[in-house]
Amino acid sequence: MKNNVAIKVKNVGMRFNLSQDRVDNLKEYMIRFLKRDLHFNEFWALREINFEVKKGERLGVLGLNGSGKSTLSSVLVGNPAFEVTKGSVTFYGKNLLELSPEDRSHEGIFLSFQYPVEIPGVSMVNFMRAAVNEQRKYKGLPALTASEFLKLMREKRAVVELDNKLANRSVNEGFSGGEKKRNEIFQMAMLEPRLSILDETDSGLDIDALRIVAEGVNKLKTPETSTIVITHYQRLLDYIKPDIVHVLYKGRIVKTAGPELALELEEKGYDWIKKELGE
Repeated sequence: MKNNVAIKVKNVGMRFNLSQDRVDNLKEYMIRFLKRDLHFNEFWALREINFEVKKGERLGVLGLNGSGKSTLSSVLVGNPAFEVTKGSVTFYGKNLLELSPEDRSHEGIFLSFQYPVEIPGVSMVNFMRAAVNEQRKYKGLPALTASEFLKLMREKRAVVELDNKLANRSVNEGFSGGEKKRNEIFQMAMLEPRLSILDETDSGLDIDALRIVAEGVNKLKTPETSTIVITHYQRLLDYIKPDIVHVLYKGRIVKTAGPELALELEEKGYDWIKKELGE
């Protein structure tokens, strides 16, 4: 049988090692919000995370603030500030944890940031041309010529309705919140990742900007591409329909179901899940 799994996360745990000074400074906060997670000067940000995403599948990850959602995305893309201390992650059969952040990107993992940064002095054209050609080099393909790249850029810009004036400016400089998020999806279109991770892409967007961004994501969906959608709210999942929804709480996946779970959370909040966990 053909293996249809894009990424498999198995028993992943990640912890921060804290000095005694840091423990003393954070003790009140950690006891109040993390309760029994404070143990031997170590805070477990992720604990026994298990899930997989198949080709063409969309996974929704919901949870309260501080539940570990953005930490999970940082672990998957290889943020050097986050070190996995147990478990494994395989991406199309490769050990993802052994790859650098750059190679993870070249292999086809893309992260849309919750708060995209501005890069003054670096034009979008030069930024994207360098990224696309580095990816092609990794795959043993020739670099795109200037005319080939500009043609590709025009095609992809139309997908997310990105204004040409924005595309010719420095990366995210002076962009509104909605324009920054739209630019993230434009970058996703240019790089054509096999796995896209959208980390609270709906944060700070009005309803029109949310619709445009979601439409761009939907246009890029293929049977070979997968998406992890991280969010607090149901509204993004109204536009980007998940196949499976996980609820993350205190660094653990505590509930898994279909898209109806997101609707239930929208209606009831998270208190009923806390009650089920005996809290």
